Amino acid sequence: MAVAAQHGPAVRMSSPTGRWILLTTVLGSSMAMLDSTVVNVALPRIGRDLDANLAALQWTVNAYMVTLAGLILLGGSLGDRYGRRRIFVFGVVWFATASLLCGLAPNVGILVAARALQGIGGALLTPGSLALIQASFHPDDRGRAVGLWSGFGGIGAAVGPFLGGWLVAGPGWRWVFLLNVPLALVCAPIAVRHVPESSGGPAQGRFDVLGAALGALSLALVTYALIEARGGTLAVALTAAAGVLAAVAFVYVEKHRRDPMVPPDIFASRQFTAVNLVTLCVYAAFGGFFFLTALQLQVVSGYSPLEAGTALLPTTALMLLFSARSGALADRIGPRLPLTVGPLLCAVALLLMLRVGKGADYLTDVLPALLVMGAGMVTLVAPLTATVLASVDTSRAGLASGINNAAARAAGLIAVAALPLLAGMGPEAYRSADAFDAAFRRAMPICAAVLVAGAVLAFTTVRRPAPGCRRPECRTHGSVTTPPLETGRGGAASGTGPAS
Repeated sequence: MAVAAQHGPAVRMSSPTGRWILLTTVLGSSMAMLDSTVVNVALPRIGRDLDANLAALQWTVNAYMVTLAGLILLGGSLGDRYGRRRIFVFGVVWFATASLLCGLAPNVGILVAARALQGIGGALLTPGSLALIQASFHPDDRGRAVGLWSGFGGIGAAVGPFLGGWLVAGPGWRWVFLLNVPLALVCAPIAVRHVPESSGGPAQGRFDVLGAALGALSLALVTYALIEARGGTLAVALTAAAGVLAAVAFVYVEKHRRDPMVPPDIFASRQFTAVNLVTLCVYAAFGGFFFLTALQLQVVSGYSPLEAGTALLPTTALMLLFSARSGALADRIGPRLPLTVGPLLCAVALLLMLRVGKGADYLTDVLPALLVMGAGMVTLVAPLTATVLASVDTSRAGLASGINNAAARAAGLIAVAALPLLAGMGPEAYRSADAFDAAFRRAMPICAAVLVAGAVLAFTTVRRPAPGCRRPECRTHGSVTTPPLETGRGGAASGTGPAS
């Protein structure tokens, strides 16, 4: 029998219900976390088995990101209105069903379509997992619960590439997706039986479905134009123009709606606008780096999927070990220096990756670059989140975090679409070690330049937040693809509330 809805956050960590909530949210968030970290490792085998070109591999990554980035803000609002547990469980089931379709896909077209469906499920369950904790636990236990949730999520992020490599090298790449099905079969029944329902109160206003649709459509059209731009056809040009028009329409709709998904006035804060621009630079470079590095290690350096996945562990391990300390340091010295030094360290790491070629030795060629990369990410990620939250009124902290998280995801997908084009990768580049290595050596300096631009922007625009501002609750963070997602005080991970 399901646990009855609660009218206030009163669950204690020591209670059976508290432990069930923590288990449920960790399982749910781990599904999305694992999927975001393991797919890159599987790409060469997917391409070989499904006879897919580079553009199809780009879409395998980006179809998921388009729907996730475009709908994640709406997902939090649905939970506020219709019940956070209900939407979370729906997202888990949706995600698992789409994962099953991915695992059974007979061709790359169906795989890409199923990945887009996966992104919709991710947009429902990702904000819901943290919102359940925020809305359910007693205030005295909430910080510990969030810490355990983020810590276990970080461990999942660390295990992801290793697990993905093992699955690809062993049972096969399809199990990268099929693994989500048994996780969902455990997670959903526990949530229904043991997790209390909560919502944001009486529904007011309307959902900004049009804004969400225009945002996702704009990302999809621009991504398509960038991936297919090598052909230079009229259809590509028309798609690019349509993508720009959809973006303009999105801005127009958000300005004129009474209850917009992304209220334009939030960008009246210069600090908020500046730190989101820094986010775009930083996570564009990260998205391009992790996409291409997983391929470079296998296609050029000859690593197995397991070796390639394991090779990336140091970056996540450093994030897990030191992200909380980095946040504490930034509290003392202010965010400007960490947000300047961090991207510069990451830029150095990308240039060190130029040593990774045929027969690259892990200890002398790969590991130094990844350690510097991890140090740079540790330096900048926690201060980035703290600055986002501090730059707006406390009541809008969840909304600010949701926008920042969506911006990071959008930056990553645009990078995956654009970087192969800018580096001159042909449709079959990943099938040739020489061709891919040459393009990789052109791509890394491009990513480094974007990081330097982010550092310059941070140095010239970021200022110390006012005393007493909102501080992050997720102090331990292990994801290398997005900043941590924070909730509003009412429990909405997107912070948009019922009227959005």
